[in-house]
Amino acid sequence: MVILLVEKAQPALRGLLSRWMIQPRVGVFVGRLSARVRDLLWERVITSGQAGGALLIYPAATEQGFALRSWGDTEREPVDYEGLTLIRRPTQSRTHARHYAKRGRSERQ
Repeated sequence: MVILLVEKAQPALRGLLSRWMIQPRVGVFVGRLSARVRDLLWERVITSGQAGGALLIYPAATEQGFALRSWGDTEREPVDYEGLTLIRRPTQSRTHARHYAKRGRSERQ
């Protein structure tokens, strides 16, 4: 199962993705794709210039059973933490930003 989240996508790109995947919500595409088709669609999303950002979640031989790819201006950022992929939310707070380093570790450690 492949999940593709596209932010600020133009209708032409959503139409293209709808040929291969279903769209249960605006900007959320779900489907069962081969690795080749998945990679070709991902390249199309990032090179088309018709989306503000994208997040691709697909099956992989990892501890979690999936892998992530992120591109562009997305609301959340995938962060690798000791082999696990976690999602970090952006913050505007200087205190919070100082408390949590880039890799998701506390500065107090």
